[in-house]
Amino acid sequence: MSTRTTATRRLAVAAAAALALGLGVTACGSNGGKSSGSASSSASSAATATATASGDGGTGNAPKAKGAITVFAAASLKETFTDLGKKFEAANPGTKVTFNFGGSSALATSINSGAPADVFAAASPATMKTVTDGGGASGAPKTFVKNTLTIAVPKGNPKHIAGLKDLTGSGVKVALCAKEVPCGAAALTALKAAGLDLTPVTLEQDVKGALTKVELGEVDASLVYKTDVRADAAKIDGVDFPEADKAVNDYPIAALAKAPNKDGAAAFVAYIQSPEARQVLTAAGFQAP
Repeated sequence: MSTRTTATRRLAVAAAAALALGLGVTACGSNGGKSSGSASSSASSAATATATASGDGGTGNAPKAKGAITVFAAASLKETFTDLGKKFEAANPGTKVTFNFGGSSALATSINSGAPADVFAAASPATMKTVTDGGGASGAPKTFVKNTLTIAVPKGNPKHIAGLKDLTGSGVKVALCAKEVPCGAAALTALKAAGLDLTPVTLEQDVKGALTKVELGEVDASLVYKTDVRADAAKIDGVDFPEADKAVNDYPIAALAKAPNKDGAAAFVAYIQSPEARQVLTAAGFQAP
């Protein structure tokens, strides 16, 4: 037998032995969990699956939030959104959320006029429609909470106001939001449901303006949202009335089509619809949609 033939046979035997050893290790790993290679592969797959499910890394499609995010939001969302903005930043290092709070109708007009913003959260579908009709929204808006009116009065309710009818009494000064503003439109709906005609002494451009008139003692009452009274409970009392059930406002939110930070906008809109954000909003008096 030649030297070359002997060497060839030895290589074949060695290869067969190596193959058998590999199969044995694999079998051992399957039956007894002793294969470090198999365990590593399983751990890697589990980590990838976890990351994908959470939207953090992996192959998930969740947008990555980073950079500046500008949110135009209804004035009645000021307290809750300020809190949620901080929580969002903490959960997404490298982000900075800036808010522009005001009357929803004025904000919608600004957006349609080209004001740079990433997200719009309105206090009514009608004001959101102003933006969607102009092609300003990216995707369909989502209702994330509802809100109900109440009568705001000074602490202790010195005029003893018990319902809407009392607002029409002689000498009672009332502040309302302008009819273009969601809280104003809701107030008119409630008054109509009660069959009342009310002439306010002032019409304000957002709900915070109407509330401030009560705080300053310039009026005896105003029609605002329950959430605003709760946020200002140290200075204001609220008087509920049954006609408020006829004027509940839906609050829609949408990322904007011309958002400078599209991924950030999508991430913030998703966060506002999350269980964590819902808990903050309902604790402040908003209703689940």
